[in-house]
Amino acid sequence: MADESESVTVSGADDEGRAADAPTSKPKKKQRPFWQELPMLIGIAAVITALVVTFIGRPYVIPSQSMEPTLHGCAGCTGDRIYVEKLSYYFGDPKPGDVVVFVGPTNDWNKHYTSIRSRNTVVRGVQNFLSFFGLVPPDENDLVKRVVATGGQTVQCCDAQGRILVDGKPLDEPYVKFNNPFDPAHPDVPFNAGGRAFGPIKVPNGNLWVMGDNRAESADSRYHMRDELQGTVPVDDVRGKAVYKIWPLGRIGFVKSQDPQSN
Repeated sequence: MADESESVTVSGADDEGRAADAPTSKPKKKQRPFWQELPMLIGIAAVITALVVTFIGRPYVIPSQSMEPTLHGCAGCTGDRIYVEKLSYYFGDPKPGDVVVFVGPTNDWNKHYTSIRSRNTVVRGVQNFLSFFGLVPPDENDLVKRVVATGGQTVQCCDAQGRILVDGKPLDEPYVKFNNPFDPAHPDVPFNAGGRAFGPIKVPNGNLWVMGDNRAESADSRYHMRDELQGTVPVDDVRGKAVYKIWPLGRIGFVKSQDPQSN
């Protein structure tokens, strides 16, 4: 007969009666100082920014008056900053009425362009690097115009009322506020002589005919009709669609696409 004062050992318990397999608290992981995490956060932000700029869109500055009054960029005006998105054209080509940013497609478009990069090799390298993240503008002749006609269409000017014709039908263009004079008695005064007449030009498939809303002050497709593309712009040279004015504060708002062929 066992002595009642003798201790009884319970399987799985320690001397203090605690279960041997009970979880023990793990030591807390020491948090890194902020200055050690900062480079990682900056790196993540830079990668995200680069992806956005490359695949989604980026801001641009309007440098000239060719799209007034839709977009400001004239001397004495505050140059509009616009946001240009790329997603729309992953699923389809630009349509008539879209305001697009594109790179000058031929030497005729680019003959007056001067590089915005420094001549210093180191500084130029830094500028190119920052451009990849959207912090510096790309070193290319980016232009903004409105699509008037697309591949396969024939564009010309003018009818008896001075309107542009696409496939023989006059366009309704309420966004045009400034234009060259039009004399119905002399409708054939050419564009390069201060009139409106041009064409007919058949736009090649995969290309666009683009014009500025400020018709009297826009070196657009009409101005480059003698180049190898007859002034048209390949869709592949389009950087994106202007969708929003982001600066100055007083002009923030959407950039409207108005199809002139819908009448």
